[in-house]
Amino acid sequence: MFTTSETTTIIFIVIIALGVLGWGFNRARAYGKFGILSWLQSVALIVPWLVFFGLIGFGIYLNLVGILFLLVVSTGFYIWLGRELRAAGQDALLRERAAQLLQARMAAENPENPANPENADNPLAAVLEVQDLTIPDEDLKTIQGIFGIDTFFATKTIPYEQGVIFQGNLRGEPSAVHEKLSATLKERLADRYRLFLVENPEGKPVVIVLPASADPQPLTTGQKILASVLFLVTLATTGETVGLFFGFDLFAEVDRFREILPVSIGIWVILAAHEIAHQVMAKQRGVKFSLPFFIPSLQIATFGAINRFQSLLPSRSTLFDVAIAGPAAGGLLQ
Repeated sequence: MFTTSETTTIIFIVIIALGVLGWGFNRARAYGKFGILSWLQSVALIVPWLVFFGLIGFGIYLNLVGILFLLVVSTGFYIWLGRELRAAGQDALLRERAAQLLQARMAAENPENPANPENADNPLAAVLEVQDLTIPDEDLKTIQGIFGIDTFFATKTIPYEQGVIFQGNLRGEPSAVHEKLSATLKERLADRYRLFLVENPEGKPVVIVLPASADPQPLTTGQKILASVLFLVTLATTGETVGLFFGFDLFAEVDRFREILPVSIGIWVILAAHEIAHQVMAKQRGVKFSLPFFIPSLQIATFGAINRFQSLLPSRSTLFDVAIAGPAAGGLLQ
């Protein structure tokens, strides 16, 4: 059985976990269906472990069959959500294409626009105006000028949320083309826009350009305070876990804290190496990585930490490099 202080700590940890999930849901709502589906994928990965360790905290232990059941259900749910995300993305792209074609047809049938006569010779400007995009026509022309026959030969421009999608033919190795286009875009328009080279639902390369205002936002003061509180709580649960390993309750016998220092320091050296490796790799790849949100546990000291990117990722390889750096450093140190 757990003591009153341990039960209180477990309840506090559960409340924090639910608070983090609620915070993620609140941020995801701003992105509509895509945001909710992405948030649910995070829930599918986290909830099974919260259920497993939460039940342990209350003295309920699952057997191997129960653990496998949780993992199978969460994995199946995660795969289904991934399919829904891809389908939603394809549907959205088809709707945008239909809207673009409709607006282009309307512009062709009504070449004179009383509100803006300049659009008579530029149907694309009429489409962008109707879509209420944030990219001015002058910037759009500058962006179109970065393409060439030796990089990406753009054949079609499609409005996309706050930015635009360029369809065309890739003329070179993807990473080299992306690097060259990004450098040219930055040279001509500074840091006002971000360029991505991805595959569309048909598997063909497309270029997406979004304004810098769409970048992920840095942590708020409240989120930084939450990260600090979680760090302190994790320090406490680390000491308590090590104390139980040595046969005493640190919360009840605080004067014996020196006995747990060697093992506790060893745990935190590994955790520090893990987080520092993330930050170093992120800096090398030119992306911003948030402070860690540690997840405390009375059974194993901590479940690790959750981080988020505070800048857009230029490629999947960057995501992989930053993600693998932490486990690699921690594993080597162990």
